[in-house]
Amino acid sequence: MKVVIAIDSFKGSLSSMEAGRAAAAGVRKALNAPETKDVQVVVKPLADGGEGTTGALVEGLGGIYSCVQVTGPFGKPVIAQYGILGDGITAVMEMAEAAGITLADKNGLNPWKATTYGVGEMIRDAIRHGCRKFIIGIGGSATTEGGVSMLMALGYEFLKKDGTPITPDMQELEQIEQISDAHVIPELKECQFQIACDVKNPLYGEKGAVYVYGPQKGVKEDEKEIFDTKMKHYAAKSAEFTGKDCSLVEGAGAAGGLGHAFISYLPNVELRPGIEIVLEAIRFEDELADADVVITGEGRMDAQTAMGKVPVGVAKLAKKYPVKVIAFAGGVTEDAVECNRAGIDAFFPIVRGVTTLEEAMKPDTAKKNMTLAVEQVFRLL
Repeated sequence: MKVVIAIDSFKGSLSSMEAGRAAAAGVRKALNAPETKDVQVVVKPLADGGEGTTGALVEGLGGIYSCVQVTGPFGKPVIAQYGILGDGITAVMEMAEAAGITLADKNGLNPWKATTYGVGEMIRDAIRHGCRKFIIGIGGSATTEGGVSMLMALGYEFLKKDGTPITPDMQELEQIEQISDAHVIPELKECQFQIACDVKNPLYGEKGAVYVYGPQKGVKEDEKEIFDTKMKHYAAKSAEFTGKDCSLVEGAGAAGGLGHAFISYLPNVELRPGIEIVLEAIRFEDELADADVVITGEGRMDAQTAMGKVPVGVAKLAKKYPVKVIAFAGGVTEDAVECNRAGIDAFFPIVRGVTTLEEAMKPDTAKKNMTLAVEQVFRLL
């Protein structure tokens, strides 16, 4: 029997690999067998491209962490962490490390000055370390400046009528008159970028970055039209410079327009759902052709899970093959039955009795519960 395990992290309790290894222990206990030619259990890291993706892939694919001081979202230095995978050339990043909304200080958000400059500094640092392939999650941003600051950090120049550069934020976006790539770091043309993007918003307009996501980043009602007009000007000048208009491409408005910056200016860029990027990175499908059972799961399974969250992404790919998909979760709700319609053959909660949430989330408790729950299900198989 071959069992492939890919479980999302149980946030605040177990990492993806910890959950996976606990499940693997349950499989082996049920089959009363260690790893042999007759029993193969493969554990893969899993994430959705957002928070926790770097940790999952570094832990699961033999990577290392790298830290660099960069410009934070409001100008103050922050320490940003990213991963370099075992191949030595693939960097895994979360833009929120440098420009995330959680980095806002006690003075709160300032959409006029929020900057993605630190994201560009992270990319530069990874390039200096030899990376040429990038997996970047762009969720959780504090910014609404179209990614122009990130591009400035990579060497692009956005100049006003008098030839001076605009500020690296939203303030002078409508004053761009000329764009230059004369000082872009040359290694950038050798790079490939996979951008984990799960939204479909364009750069500007009623469904764009400003109107939809601006308010949560501090944009006031009477500022929306001002910001959106700036964004339109930036889009027009970008199209004039690059020869392509990407402003209405699905995902261009992600992370305050950072999606637009990637697809307009950088080479070899793909904007894709995070789960697809991660499943490809872990070579998940390579394990499915001869698999008998796939185990997946997450901390809580409900109707939202069925609407495209990580376990359903796993099930969707697994169902290309004649394989059973079983999910385990810390808790499940009544409407989680939607997951069965989305490709998960059966799902089970791992909690074994009445307990407090605090107790259930203790790592040792969660690992034990996962192992025991998986063991009982596999005794049937």
